[in-house]
Amino acid sequence: MPEEAVEEEVKTSAIQYAKKWGESPLPATLLATLITAQHLRPPQILPLLFPPVLLFSTYLNLSDYAIDGAGINAAWSGLYLVLARRRKQPFARKWGTRGVIRGATMGLCIANLLGGGLTYALGRRSREEEARENGGV
Repeated sequence: MPEEAVEEEVKTSAIQYAKKWGESPLPATLLATLITAQHLRPPQILPLLFPPVLLFSTYLNLSDYAIDGAGINAAWSGLYLVLARRRKQPFARKWGTRGVIRGATMGLCIANLLGGGLTYALGRRSREEEARENGGV
C-alpha cells in the first residue's frame, strides 16, 4: 500500500488572531469611518480629531510599518474609548440607530486596543526591517 500524505491541521490561537487583526489596515479605516459618521452631524470638534490619526496609522500599515501603525491605532482607539465612555446614554436610546453605531464603534475600539497593543508589544522590528529591505517579501 502506498503511504498517503497525512496533513496535519494547525490550529490558530487567539493571540495569532489578535496579531493578525492588529497588523491589518482595515480596522483603523473602519473605526475612522464610524467615528466620522457619529460626530459629523452636528460637528463635534474633539471627536473629529481621531479619524485623521487613524487614517495615518492605516497609511503606516500599508507602507510596511505594521508595528508602528498598530501601536498608533491601539493608543488612539483606547483614547477614543475613554472619551466615548464618559458620555452616558439613557437605556432607551441605546437601541436606536445611533446607539447601535456607538456600540459598534466602542466594540471596534476594544478589538483595536487588544489587537494593536498585542502586535505592538510582541512585534519584532528586525523582521519588519528585513522584509522592507527585501522588497516586502
